[in-house]
Amino acid sequence: MKTIVLTGGGTAGHVTPHLALIPELKKKGYEIHYIGTEDGIEHGMMNRIEGITYHAVKSGKLRRYFDWKNFTDPFRVLAGAFESVRIIRKLKPDVCFSKGGFVAVPVVWGAWRAGVPVVCHESDLTPGLANKLCSRFAKKIATTFPECAKALGNKAEMTGTPMRPELFEGKREEGLRIANLKGNKPVLLMTGGSLGAQSVNRVLREALPDLLPDMDIIHICGKGNIDESLSGTPGYAQFDFVSDELPHLFAAADAVLSRAGSNSLCELQALKKPMLLIPYPLSASRGDQVLNARSYEQRGLAMVLEQEKMTRETLVSHIHQLFEQKDALLKALEEAPEINGTARILEMIEEVQQ
Repeated sequence: MKTIVLTGGGTAGHVTPHLALIPELKKKGYEIHYIGTEDGIEHGMMNRIEGITYHAVKSGKLRRYFDWKNFTDPFRVLAGAFESVRIIRKLKPDVCFSKGGFVAVPVVWGAWRAGVPVVCHESDLTPGLANKLCSRFAKKIATTFPECAKALGNKAEMTGTPMRPELFEGKREEGLRIANLKGNKPVLLMTGGSLGAQSVNRVLREALPDLLPDMDIIHICGKGNIDESLSGTPGYAQFDFVSDELPHLFAAADAVLSRAGSNSLCELQALKKPMLLIPYPLSASRGDQVLNARSYEQRGLAMVLEQEKMTRETLVSHIHQLFEQKDALLKALEEAPEINGTARILEMIEEVQQ
């Protein structure tokens, strides 16, 4: 039996692609171990999956801004690296697959130090700091965007992102039932990620009187963000969080309003959903969502509205344009290259062991 170590964390985007790979790795007979932090989101997500052995190591956040923890976190990263070496030498895995995030740095270094081949995956258009550091220790790097593969050099290859097969098994009728919608109007689905998108939530709700005469709206607003005053509004269904229901809600949607995280974009592209993207602004991020969104816009796969320009009026106008341009967006989505990277990444995992 072969053994694989998976790592990645800090956000759900650094963990969810593993969920697509794990069933396939099990079919191939791998014993699966996951190395992450004690209190990171990856711990909770992996603990829900049978057959995964979880190992916690210390790690520090890689910040581009001043914080007193910048003086102590390098020591945590160093401690995590040596913990990773100890764990990996004990497990003797055949390969390590990293999805990035700050916890991946000590684990990838530990795998390299123990002589274990590493495959990394980078979702965004430009490589994040963690993957820049990890890339020198990896044998192969899979990317979602061609621009990122070019930036990372000969080791890198555009593969797309691993995707869970259940995403493609949704049924429109079931989605409409879950949302208590009649299905006699076009359906817009809004999603802002696991924590929601507070500014977009607010403006979308302000715009409901302008939108609901023409469409039904499914609003996934993030945990704790339900607006009870809008409960029971005809044609408007709000959910703070969905899991098993998500494929059905996607199937019910004719178009999607979304942030521009790379995993969400890949899923929406694979599902052929016309998109209006409102990327997380430069003022509050390293700008990866802005770059992701512009890449999709330039390829004709999505429309973009910058958060700085979002008002009730501009949001309403862009959503109506989204439905007007739906056919052109659908055509571009149909003609776009395959974005589901599960099969190719599994091949890369095998190749580095040869």
